Amino acid sequence: MSEPLPVEITAMRRALDLAQRGPLSGGNPRVGCVLLGADGVPLAEGWHHGAGTAHAEVDALTQVSAQQARGATAVVSLEPCDHVGRTGPCSQALIDAGVARVVYAVDDPGDASAHGAERLAANGVEVVSGVLHDEAEQVNHDWFAAMRRRRPWVIAKLAMSLDGRAAAADGSSRWITSPESRAHAHVVRGEVDGIIVGAGTVAADDPALTARFADGSLRTHQPVPVVLGTAPGSSLGARLRAAHDRVVDAPLDLRALRVQPGCRVRPQLIDLLGALFDGDDAMRRVLVEGGPTTTSLFLRAGLVDELHVYSAPVLIGGPRLAVQQIDVAGIGDALRLTDVTTTPLGPDVLWRARIEGDGSLG
Repeated sequence: MSEPLPVEITAMRRALDLAQRGPLSGGNPRVGCVLLGADGVPLAEGWHHGAGTAHAEVDALTQVSAQQARGATAVVSLEPCDHVGRTGPCSQALIDAGVARVVYAVDDPGDASAHGAERLAANGVEVVSGVLHDEAEQVNHDWFAAMRRRRPWVIAKLAMSLDGRAAAADGSSRWITSPESRAHAHVVRGEVDGIIVGAGTVAADDPALTARFADGSLRTHQPVPVVLGTAPGSSLGARLRAAHDRVVDAPLDLRALRVQPGCRVRPQLIDLLGALFDGDDAMRRVLVEGGPTTTSLFLRAGLVDELHVYSAPVLIGGPRLAVQQIDVAGIGDALRLTDVTTTPLGPDVLWRARIEGDGSLG
């Protein structure tokens, strides 16, 4: 197999930067593309702007003439797709344009979209793969994990006092965290495909579960609410049903799951996540924002990939802990966090982390 040229490695770094301009939501990976002329000079660049829009390769091709495209090199952060979805296969678009060489970073893990490199090679296009592979994996780490495990990447959110309480003794919890923390949480809502809550939270708070700007206006993308413990056709949650075109009701017995060990909870939650992955909404990233019971279920089952903890400098005390039973009998069983970062948000601190071992592998 041919080795990448220095100019192609430079172009790949640019493609990875371009990829990160794309949205995290919508089910598709973030992809960037740079077109190089025969002399190695960049001709055009593109990226995927979101579901239903032109893929990165086509976005770049539309910016050059047919003569410029013929004999060019396409440097792409992901293997060009080879299937017909809301858009045509990028592999065929590159062939039709007369591109002579394709350099990409990571093989497409999708069952339907993979094998673009094979089509390109079969049509006489020189193909180089694996360029800046590890860097490209990080750009779409959550999407790659979702595609390989066939379940969404799970982010769990906790909002709590400094002493680990989610609410006061009387159940009141608005507002433990600051406006800055709540604004950030809405940014995250706008970046996921689904938002998972328990029926108890819906019954107690009647939330809208929308992603909003600080002025209250709606963000362009809205996550699909997933309510655990309700049957299809349920009327529970009037505000969220009025605010969303679609709500997924998941008739799990939360009372039974609450007392089950994690090994028994896990298969039911995996089935749920698999259904969200394969369903009409094609969820690749979901946010668990359903209060201590629901969040603790996912933690206990080892199905939390990323943890967001908004910690406020207040002390509350009392029994309403932000994390409930997660099957930790001794300190040796504790869920260890990795890749930990902290971000000040007004008076609060946001802790972001992944969970070591099985918890992050799911």
